[in-house]
Amino acid sequence: MSGASLRVAGGATEVVVDDGRVVDGGASAGLPVLDAHGLHVLPGLLDLQVNGAAGIDLTHEPERLWEVAAALPRYGVTGFLPTIITSAPHARERALAVLAAGPPAGWAGAAPLGLHLEGPMIAPARKGAHPPQWLAAPSAELVAGWSRAAGVAMVTLAPDLPGALDVITALAERGVVVAVGHTEATPEQVAAAADRGARAITHLGNAMPALAGRAPGPVAAALTDPRLTAGVIADGHHLHPATVAAFARALGPGRLLAVTDCTAALGMPDGPARLGDQAVVVRDGTVRLEDGTLAGSAAALPECLRVLRAATGCSLAEATAAATSVPAALLGDPSRGALVPGARGDLVLVDDDLTVVATVVGGRVLHDRRGGR
Repeated sequence: MSGASLRVAGGATEVVVDDGRVVDGGASAGLPVLDAHGLHVLPGLLDLQVNGAAGIDLTHEPERLWEVAAALPRYGVTGFLPTIITSAPHARERALAVLAAGPPAGWAGAAPLGLHLEGPMIAPARKGAHPPQWLAAPSAELVAGWSRAAGVAMVTLAPDLPGALDVITALAERGVVVAVGHTEATPEQVAAAADRGARAITHLGNAMPALAGRAPGPVAAALTDPRLTAGVIADGHHLHPATVAAFARALGPGRLLAVTDCTAALGMPDGPARLGDQAVVVRDGTVRLEDGTLAGSAAALPECLRVLRAATGCSLAEATAAATSVPAALLGDPSRGALVPGARGDLVLVDDDLTVVATVVGGRVLHDRRGGR
């Protein structure tokens, strides 16, 4: 998808995009104008945990990656990590092949920034909604070929498993962001993972022991280790608002990463759906296995930012940093997450309540609710 040019004007922030990149305002005459009167102009949102959307599960149907990507701009998302949960090896292979092949002709949507492989190297006791038959022990053989260059941007694993630390070292050396998750790790084991190159925590407070006075576990490690960025699902279901507030206060604005963990249920009505190999039920904003276990979310990223603001009282800028500059920094991508000269022309227009009005990717308006797009 080639870049385009336009001027976003009328709001508190004016942005000029030329050939898909933000430029200073000196050469904006004659460009198409996107009206931002009464709206906030933000960098495009980045979601690093997207299992699916619009009725499509990416572990089950990775070939439909580009359909999911095309659906995400309506939620303000301009870049994301397609997330493949614990599954048969061929699901990961298919997803990598689809990503490597690139989009079909004429496609437009949010950019897949590499896969997030959530599992299969996770603790059986903290598997959550991951199918147990596909869990695997960490090994050099399992992760052979997993690298940023090959399309793997992030891997979630449990550092308490035998062999995990050596795998973390190997993945970090290949440019992969390693996240601690689905784990029973002690603070010492999390610190050892960070020593080896782990840099993130996957959905803090979920699929891990709760923080206790004499058993601080991975939660305390995440809150106190400045090397770790912590993903938080603030969808109103995965965490109590007081927990969200406590996490936000401890992490500060630079280490809190807002993620949705959204599934095929995003944008769909209540009813049956799926997550990988498993049937799930969508009801009243939650996604659960038939036994009641939470299985991802049905939330859009702006909804999570709205919950974050309500729980913490933080400013709009502080909330949106959790879905813009923080994920961009974690991925090491200076072209995203801020509206500065040279950055990608990806942006979103929202109202005071974070309702998405328009989304621009590479200078192209891919969604504008005022015009029916």
